[in-house]
Amino acid sequence: MSVDISAQLIQATVQVEQQLPDGSHIIGTGFLVNDPAADGKPRTVLVTANHVLNRMTGPEAHIGYRFQGKDGGWRYDPRPVLIRTKTAELWTHNPKRDVAAIVVKAPPEFAKSAIPLDWLAGGDTFAKYQIGPGDEMMVLGYPQGLSADSAGFPILRSGRVASPIDAPATSPTFLLDFRVFPGNSGGPVFISQVDRHRPGSDQAENVQFVAGMLTQQVELNDERLEIGIVTDATFIRDTIALLDKPNIHAAPQTPDTTPGATDAPVTVTDAAANVGTAVGD
Repeated sequence: MSVDISAQLIQATVQVEQQLPDGSHIIGTGFLVNDPAADGKPRTVLVTANHVLNRMTGPEAHIGYRFQGKDGGWRYDPRPVLIRTKTAELWTHNPKRDVAAIVVKAPPEFAKSAIPLDWLAGGDTFAKYQIGPGDEMMVLGYPQGLSADSAGFPILRSGRVASPIDAPATSPTFLLDFRVFPGNSGGPVFISQVDRHRPGSDQAENVQFVAGMLTQQVELNDERLEIGIVTDATFIRDTIALLDKPNIHAAPQTPDTTPGATDAPVTVTDAAANVGTAVGD
């Protein structure tokens, strides 16, 4: 991969928001993936945590697109996307994990920012690069609904892997030493290391890929332990694949089984506010 995954993911990451009838807002994070349809036509997919969309009771959500003017400056210009009708949800969700995907008609200049599907880790990616406890990963999102600037760019933060990482079939999530805030749900978690040396090898290589999606945080006795739960990227791949199987209806989501896990969308009184209360707290 010759491009800078950090810069590309910053462009592809968006705020997902809906105003509730009481005037508060549900805010989460999502990112765009370029996944051509079965007939080869271009297709842009928004992926986020399923609970973010599930908790939005209205028919439309807003995606926080950003546009660059002729002067080089950026402006925030959210656009609506229909997420449900009176009778059905319009997004696809993974039958076992907290992952959702929906096809969106992104503005052409923004669709170019969608990341390729093959940037998402596969079943053997972690083993191939021997990724495990202590490795640093980065997370993009909107903690407490806060953006990096008035144009709505996401905030980039980092943490270290805090648990072993096994094959996704046996270990669908892993832990990240990272303080999770409401609004982080659905944010991409990725690794970007230059000249990484595998243990016991003198050969170095650049390692860049999307490891997963931040979906929950760990609590014990109502105390937040500042540990995030990351859902493996293979489940993002699986969820996107379901878009091409319209006759297959996903079963109700099975919650992640990590003890003390709670999810982290956000309810705030203003989309730009930097304070809020986690839904369900």
